[in-house]
Order: sequence, then structure tokens, then C-alpha cells
Amino acid sequence: MDTKTKEQNQQIGALMNAFVQRTVDFYNELDSYPVCPHTPQKILEHIQTQEIPSKGRNITDVYEEMLKEVYSHTILAQHPRSFSCIPSTSSMLSWMGDVMSNAYNLHASCQVNGPAPYLVEKKLIRWMCDLAGYPKEAGGVFVSGGSIANLTALTAARDARLTYEERSKAVVYVSDQTHSSVAKGLLIIGFCKEQIHILPSDSDFRMDTGALKTAVEQDLKQGKKPFAVIASAGTTNTGSVDPLKEISELCKTHEMWMHVDGAFGASALLSKKCKKDLEGIENSDSLSWDAHKWLLQTYGCSMVLVRNQNTLINSFSAHPEYLKDAESSEGSIEFWDLGPELTRPARSLKLWLTLQTIGTEKLEAIIDHGCAMAELAEKLVSEKRDWEIISHAHFGVVNFRCVPDSNMPESQLAILNQEIAKTLTDSGFAQIYTTELKGKKVLRMCTINPETTEKDIRDTIERLEEIKETRLAH
Repeated sequence: MDTKTKEQNQQIGALMNAFVQRTVDFYNELDSYPVCPHTPQKILEHIQTQEIPSKGRNITDVYEEMLKEVYSHTILAQHPRSFSCIPSTSSMLSWMGDVMSNAYNLHASCQVNGPAPYLVEKKLIRWMCDLAGYPKEAGGVFVSGGSIANLTALTAARDARLTYEERSKAVVYVSDQTHSSVAKGLLIIGFCKEQIHILPSDSDFRMDTGALKTAVEQDLKQGKKPFAVIASAGTTNTGSVDPLKEISELCKTHEMWMHVDGAFGASALLSKKCKKDLEGIENSDSLSWDAHKWLLQTYGCSMVLVRNQNTLINSFSAHPEYLKDAESSEGSIEFWDLGPELTRPARSLKLWLTLQTIGTEKLEAIIDHGCAMAELAEKLVSEKRDWEIISHAHFGVVNFRCVPDSNMPESQLAILNQEIAKTLTDSGFAQIYTTELKGKKVLRMCTINPETTEKDIRDTIERLEEIKETRLAH
């Protein structure tokens, strides 16, 4: 290595030492920051007009610029009062694992590249398969997120259940609460929109199994091939869990593949209080599960699990001549055989580091805490005038809306609730987005961050009440 590169590396080391302490301070004081900071227009204009330099710039100048203009102007999904979408619960332990894994730049495609990281991922996959109640033949692989996990599982389902000639007649069943990544994945692997049957959800926003049974019977009469049902274990909108046991029985009867999208809800398997709601998940053929949602991980750390690992091998195994020397043994199964990626980072190591440090009892407490905070929010809203609960608290998600007049048209109620959510979010104190349930515009809170306190919940509800009063006064 030349002298100039060594000198620059020393500079980088000094900057990163300072950055570590800066990051520690940032996380320790996170609740004092606005959830959604305002980005000055001049910063965006500066970035817009910047060019890629031919000679390069001083590393310290670039470092400071990145901190001030880029990293300081992003929504803080890990903030304890970020209640939109499925907020990040990332911890500094996961960040530590990220830094360490990235520093060693691990290529986690096979055992030869890193026997110890390979074993860590294998052990974690087995641990999660055991939690899901899967048999010894089960397996899986870490991927970037729930979308790719769903895509990977659906590819395995297609290849396991359909001949090439049957694909055009195949039908997949989802509910009106199924995550959009499922439909996207199905389109990517060759299905058309007409092959995706969207079923209604019941009053608890769970897949209507009666409607599912009827749809399957009708499709069979029309010469179609029902081949897969996508069940949700914790929907994004309401945290609802589809009737997994009933769905699995129907899938068994008609030899359909059952995939469970458990992006954030599968983590409830770690809670003695919550896992009963996931009864039947052990009968599924595949499961997607995001550690970067409820298991304290930074993006992206997700898993796809299958009841029989051979289904992944059947879809993704590849042994070209240039990888022969990297195979651990003749006919070995490597991670590149279990998913679409060849080059892949060691996503499992930060989760391993986290679990080894805090243990499963702490995770169970975190999951129970997230559920309790949503229940508190529901209780506080229920006690106030002009508010209506739309979906009860479940798996840390609750939906409600302001209804000051029962005769007010839905269009006006939608505008009012949208304005209330926007005003709160723009204030920087907390972030709440709206969603739509059964044609109603509602405010949605997801309270799974372990740093969210009862005071955070109470103060947020009080601010919503104040905003409501101000809006109605005008």
C-alpha cells in the first residue's frame, strides 16, 4: 500500500473515531430530535448542482458535508415517537454488528468464504425454524427484506407446485390486507394480475376463510388451478393475523402452498403471551420474517424460511465451473443455492451479536411492551370525545379517527383526519400517517419501538386532541 493511501486511512480512522462518539450521543439523545426534520431547500439545491469531481476532494470536507447535508436530514424511523409504517427498532448493538461486518467486507455466499459466519447463519435459521415449529428438513436464508423474502418463497412455491404448462391456469389467493410486495413478487415471477384473487377481510381485518373456500371451489369448476394462499401474520395496516390454522387445513385439502408473510408479526413467536395468536404457522410451507422490524436490527436483515429446504434448492441451485473451488464438498449446498443472490453480505452476524448480548428474555419483554403501548393508546383514545376506534390494538398496531359529527360526510372526515395527522407530523414531535380501512381514512399508530414510553403515548394523544380542537374551532 502506498504512503498516500496509508495517510488517508489514518485520516479516515480519526474521523470514524469521532463519528462513533457522535453516534453514541445521537442515540442517547434521540428523543430530543424532531422525528421528521425539515430539509432546507438550499441544501437540496446544492446537492442537485453538485458534480462528480475528477480530482477528488479532502476527506474531512466530504465527511462534514455528508453529516450536515445528508445524514442530518432524514426521517428518524428509529425515534421513539415514530409511529408510522412499521417503525425501525434498530439498536446500537445491530449498528455495531453492521460496522464490524462491513469493515471485514464478508462475502457470505458459501462456507469456504467464512466457515464461522456460515455456521452463525445456519444456526440462526435453525433457531427460527424451531420457533416456527418447522421440521428438521426445514431451512432458509437471510435476504435484504420482506419483499425479497416473499419473492424467494413465491418462486419456490411456483416451482414446487406447478408444471410449466400449469402456470397460466394457476390462481393465488390474498386478502385486501395483504402487503403489496406479494402482488409485486407474483408479477415479477410471471403471473398476471388476473391470477391474483383478492379476498375480503372480516370485521377484524383477517382473511375471510369462507370467501376463500368459495373462491377455490369456483375456480376449480372453471378449470383453474388454485395453487397458493398468502396468509398474513401481522398485517401492516392493523397487525391482524389471518386464521392460519383454518387456512392451512384448506391448503392441505387442495394441495395448495401456504406462505405466511410474517414480516414483523412472526417475531411474536418469541412472546409467550402473543405466540398463541400464531397457531397454525407451523403448518405453512414458507415464512418471511424481518429482523429489522421487531428484533432491533438495522436495515436490511430479513429471513425466508421453508418447510423443506429442497424447495429452495430446486429453484435456486447453481454450480457453475468458476465456483467449483468454493464448494465445501462434492454436491454441497451453499447459500447461493438457497436464494437469488450470489454476492451477499453477512446479514446474520449483527442479529447474532444482538441475541448473544441481550438474550431472548429481553426480546420477549420488548415485544410485550410494544403490544402494551398500543393497548394504552387505544384506551386513551377511547376515553376522549369525538374519537372512534376502527381496529383494536393488536401486535402493537391500533387505528382510530376523529368523528366530531356522525352526520359529517366521509370525504370531509377524510380531510379532517389527514390534516390532523399532517399537523402532528409536521410539528416534529411525533410521526403518524393515515391509512384506509373499509373506506374510512384513519390515523394509524404502530408502537413497537422499545424506547417508546407511556409518556410518549400520552403526550402524543394529547397533542392529537389539541390539534383536533384547533381544527374544529376554525
